Amino acid sequence: MQVDASIFKAYDIRGIYPDQLDEELAYAVGRAFVTFLKADEVVVGRDMRLAGPQMKASLIRGLTDQGADVIDIGMVSTDQYYYACATLEKPGLMVTASHNPPEYCGFKMVREMPYLLSGDEGIQDLRRIIEAEEYAPSPSAKGQVVEKELSQGFVDKVLTLTDPADIAPLKVVADTGNGMVGPILERVYEKLPVELIGMFLEPDGRVPNHGLDPMQPENRADLEQRIVDEKADIGFAFDGDGDRFFIVDDRGLFVPGDFITALMGCYMLEKYPGAKIVYDVRCSWAVRDMISKAGGIPLIERVGHSFLKPRMFEEGAVFAGELSGHYYFQDFYGADSGIVPSLLVLEMLSRKGQKLSELLAPLEAQYFLSGEINSRVEDTNVKIQALAERYGDGLVERIDGISVSYDTWHFNVRASNTEPLLRLNLEALSQEQMEEKRDELLNFIRS
Repeated sequence: MQVDASIFKAYDIRGIYPDQLDEELAYAVGRAFVTFLKADEVVVGRDMRLAGPQMKASLIRGLTDQGADVIDIGMVSTDQYYYACATLEKPGLMVTASHNPPEYCGFKMVREMPYLLSGDEGIQDLRRIIEAEEYAPSPSAKGQVVEKELSQGFVDKVLTLTDPADIAPLKVVADTGNGMVGPILERVYEKLPVELIGMFLEPDGRVPNHGLDPMQPENRADLEQRIVDEKADIGFAFDGDGDRFFIVDDRGLFVPGDFITALMGCYMLEKYPGAKIVYDVRCSWAVRDMISKAGGIPLIERVGHSFLKPRMFEEGAVFAGELSGHYYFQDFYGADSGIVPSLLVLEMLSRKGQKLSELLAPLEAQYFLSGEINSRVEDTNVKIQALAERYGDGLVERIDGISVSYDTWHFNVRASNTEPLLRLNLEALSQEQMEEKRDELLNFIRS
């Protein structure tokens, strides 16, 4: 079968429906998944995308024609899907395109929790099986489908990770962007003493209000304004499938993911003294400094769950954070979740009796971040090597792309997985030096 190879990505299968992937491909993915994993039972869920029902039906047909039984968990957020795979101890497929625009569809695949199929670890194998049509022989008996409702179990599980009695009656604005988090968020938060002001809670595959990726400033504008209007204590944003989590503080200002990682890492150390915390190469020195000061062990790692999750398990780390809004918890099967960190942040603010802006003040006074800046280049490898030569007088590390550290500033430049882009993250200990070095780096990269 001919396929568009570009849809088989580093972490999932994703493309435009029906141009790049359709029901025929969904059927083939089901057959290939069973062939590759030799799976006898598979969890299947989907997000709110308009193509979801027919894509899920074709996927299930492929799975059952190949002899696997299917546990259909319905329309769920990614963390509900991970919960299902973990508690049922089964591999899984979710029909989702995460935070991509509404015309996209795709598949996120669990091998066994917390490990997903990724580019070199299964996704390219599926592509080869589908292209060659090398499926295992079809059994005489088709698999059976059972529907399973697991949402109450998920609610109960995430509430064990916090103490609702410790949470103050905070005013919380939550924008779920017509993605998958809204309904389950309401069910969790009705057990808390907070005042929840929901925005765009209804899942809607047309995505009528704003895009599904809160990393883009235009997708946070409504939330930021609402926090100011409501005089709310905090604002939360979730991406389309609910595996990423973002915060807007009581001033209506977006909080960078590495500052969240630093604060949440320190809070986890109050629960698990001396524990290990994993963070990615793009993060602020604030993470390293604060974790160390709080008695924890900070561990730096490459970007992406296929690197962070194994490192967490190897090291026995209790928590990992990424700049991109992925937060992983040992207590939640080593998986990332949007809802779990939201609960821990509420508990942290309540116990400390401080506003988030007050907790952020020392960080904002010491660490000055460029944010992630993309530059299109002809050859990413050539440019990274040129950076290594130009900044060779600093401490050069090649964990992921290139990281260079000096006494008062540092940067990471890494290539995009999917486009000819270089991504720059830079930090300095003064605003002036950050701006000066940011502009210097961008001029060099773009020259």
